[in-house]
Amino acid sequence: MSDTVKVLELAGRRIVLVGTAHVSMESVDEVAAVIASESPAAVCVELDEGRWRAMNSPDAWEKTDIVKVIKEGQAFLLLANLALSSFQRRMGADSGVKPGAEMVAAIHAAEAAGIPYSFCDRDVKTTLRRAWGKSNFWNKSKLVAQLIAAAFSNEKPDTAEIERLKVRSELDEMMGELAAYLPSVKEVLIDERDRYLASKIWATPGDRLVAVIGAGHGSGVENWLGRLAADSATTDVSDIDKVPPPGLLARSAGWLVPALIVGFIAVGFFTSGAEASLQMLLRWVALNGTLAAVGSLLCLAHPLTILVSFAAAPIATLNPLVAVGFFSGIVEAWLRKPRVSDFQTLSTDVSTVRGFYTNKVTHILLVFFLSSFGGALGNFIALPFLAGGAL
Repeated sequence: MSDTVKVLELAGRRIVLVGTAHVSMESVDEVAAVIASESPAAVCVELDEGRWRAMNSPDAWEKTDIVKVIKEGQAFLLLANLALSSFQRRMGADSGVKPGAEMVAAIHAAEAAGIPYSFCDRDVKTTLRRAWGKSNFWNKSKLVAQLIAAAFSNEKPDTAEIERLKVRSELDEMMGELAAYLPSVKEVLIDERDRYLASKIWATPGDRLVAVIGAGHGSGVENWLGRLAADSATTDVSDIDKVPPPGLLARSAGWLVPALIVGFIAVGFFTSGAEASLQMLLRWVALNGTLAAVGSLLCLAHPLTILVSFAAAPIATLNPLVAVGFFSGIVEAWLRKPRVSDFQTLSTDVSTVRGFYTNKVTHILLVFFLSSFGGALGNFIALPFLAGGAL
């Protein structure tokens, strides 16, 4: 067995962890070989049922209702999925291996041998929602920027580089960079899933198991399995398998900016008079609305969408339950409704800047995010001016 295959003997059970690179032909071959040689009681794969259905339904994008996505607050999830899909597609372009091919190979090998298999990863929507919920405004902006940058990158690793992804020292460096850049996201994407994967693997019946996981989870999963075998941890992962509602502080923070804006303008009225208060109000509307409109303009949005962004920004600011992008995104979707062909070419269009702009689906998502970001930036810039006028 190679260095990426780890045999664990824990509490009378034999668990073989197969660490893989998700776009490696060697990983595909190794997975099938390990399952054949081990003849396990069950095979566990680092997939959730949703991703498995998506892999077997290539036309699923065509059924997406982009307006519904925006209304239900799922725009980030869609953008993140598209960006990650583009990144993995590019990673596998030169190797000729589709992302997740080793997981598919594991399932096919299990089916051929009559071995039961189980999906042991957390639902990707839950993972992304938790990552989003744990990020503040600045980290959310960094996360979106990082995802888009990964999708647009022109770097294409060769076969040797892909295989080095399975080397522990290389992964330690990558995870260290991720932890430093976005600690909360690293916790959700890596640490929580290490625990989730280990718990689902340990809960799988059978004394002999083969678990196919990304090499980046190898050490973490091994540590958690050791704790589970020693009865120092529980397989109950309900606490990380849901999106917790925002706490009181988080809910209050959403109303802080509107309260400050209204408060400063009110103080200005009593200290400097109605005219000064009106000037403060107009200055805030101008900054807030203009930067929201600029966000839409940068996306080459329809002129009416740009006007809506300007007009809706103050409304969205005073009601933190909705974002500027809620209005601008829906208007843009109404004016430039995506065609079936836009959904059919999503996977390739998201790999280039031009594709992001010309594909109507991603174009609408850009309008949603950049108009919202512009409006929020306008508020932060306006607050010092309002404070100065009030005090």
